[in-house]
Amino acid sequence: MKKTFVRGFATVSVAASLLALATSCVGDLDREPFNEVTSEVVYSDPANYKPILAKLYAGLALSGQTGPSGKPDLSGVDEGFSNYIRQYWSIQELPTDEAVIAWGDDGLQDYHLMNWTSNNPFIRAMYNRLAYQISACNEYIRETKDDKLSGRNITGANLDNIKRYRAEARFLRALSYFHSMDLFGNPPFADENFLVGSGQPNQISRADLFNYIESELKAIDTELVDARKNEYGRVDKAAAWMLLSKMYLNAEVYTGTPRYADAITYANKVIGAGYALQTQNSSKFSAYTRNFLADNNTSPEIIFPVTFDGDFTKGYGGTTFIIHAGVGGDMPAASFGIDGGWGGTRTTKQLVALFPDTAADKRGRFYTAGQKLEIDNLTEFKDGYAVVKYRNLKSDGKVGKNITFPDTDFPMFRLADAYLMYAEATLRGGAGGNRATALGYVNQLRERAYGNTGGNISDSELTLDFILDERARELHWEGHRRTDLIRFKKFTTSSYLWAWKGGVKPGQAVADTRNIFPIPSTDLVANPNLKQNAGY
Repeated sequence: MKKTFVRGFATVSVAASLLALATSCVGDLDREPFNEVTSEVVYSDPANYKPILAKLYAGLALSGQTGPSGKPDLSGVDEGFSNYIRQYWSIQELPTDEAVIAWGDDGLQDYHLMNWTSNNPFIRAMYNRLAYQISACNEYIRETKDDKLSGRNITGANLDNIKRYRAEARFLRALSYFHSMDLFGNPPFADENFLVGSGQPNQISRADLFNYIESELKAIDTELVDARKNEYGRVDKAAAWMLLSKMYLNAEVYTGTPRYADAITYANKVIGAGYALQTQNSSKFSAYTRNFLADNNTSPEIIFPVTFDGDFTKGYGGTTFIIHAGVGGDMPAASFGIDGGWGGTRTTKQLVALFPDTAADKRGRFYTAGQKLEIDNLTEFKDGYAVVKYRNLKSDGKVGKNITFPDTDFPMFRLADAYLMYAEATLRGGAGGNRATALGYVNQLRERAYGNTGGNISDSELTLDFILDERARELHWEGHRRTDLIRFKKFTTSSYLWAWKGGVKPGQAVADTRNIFPIPSTDLVANPNLKQNAGY
């Protein structure tokens, strides 16, 4: 049996590929069929449940079955492009002030120019990846129903373990449905009760999907492992609390009804779970930077990472993409622990301007030698400062185990975000929030960034606009910016402009319909139950 590995977790068997056979909203021509084994064989042995669960986690990090390429999960798109984290990072960052990319692949520049259509291949790749991941989770949850486990005579410790695995699969499905809700608004919906082969799934409204995700995350609260008690790279209760807090912070966007008190409640649960901000303990890198290095698996503030390993998760997505694509021009690749840069991603002067004192604020690290601040040409790597954040170097300066495929994990959720969500929800009037506590959380982040109290702010400076800017300073290039700008009503409007927003160098407003992406035209043809999002 062919295997690959997820660091700190378990094996991923190709037998788990049968999960992809579940019906989803991806057209048949967009899937690669795998028929090596049957579900009856795989699920009859309790020892197989954990390796198959690992496949679900690996769906966030890997693009196929062999790595780095050769047997992709999805067809119709270059395998390197099809990776979940690569596509999610791109769709969340490239349409914003935080990132531009130099490459001219068909449809890629549409992100920053904000002129995408329902035929965009990168939007389709994200949509299909989400559908694949949800389908895989559905199949696992379907095969771990109580009646099926009973019919297989699975009892005792095996039964208890499998029920915990099922809760983790439900979290992973909820995470992908959250991304679907945030990006596409009204996607197709199918859960484990949807019968494979019974037809095409129906579309669900954004508000109804919000309610479903909320109910799922609350339902698994008693079944997940306690916070900080699971194996590294696996979810626990704190990951579910974090996702709930993030949903509630954006609830007014998704449902029209604010839920800031609930955002505070769940942020408090995360903050009280025992996580701590990363500290210095290194003469080579700042405490902040240590969260984005090849040994960031030791960080006490990362709540849920997508794990990468230079030997066992080889692929051209994830942090391989983030690190390599961000290096080019005169930048020395060895300083980032890699064998060469791809000359792709940089940032706009608007992000740079959020760091008025880059010498003091250690979060604002840009490579400027040979780079222009102004972007006259989006496809010229030397136009725009490069972002120096992620590296394939350990905190002692040593290179990760593979100079092509980094060991650096992607921090999907970390404590700093919980601090900022608490502060924002408090400023927005959420019951249960305390303004002094919010100020304290913000200043903890700034003290870590500055190394002293020189960057601390006063109560009068703690405003919503400040929070939005602070989120960019703390969380840039972590896949949050598009969602944040939409929540602050600055993504499509003229209230905040950045270079080449809307296709002109000074930036311009675009239609509010761009706050969500279109359902890909290929799926509209494949599934007559779907209706296109407004404006497309």
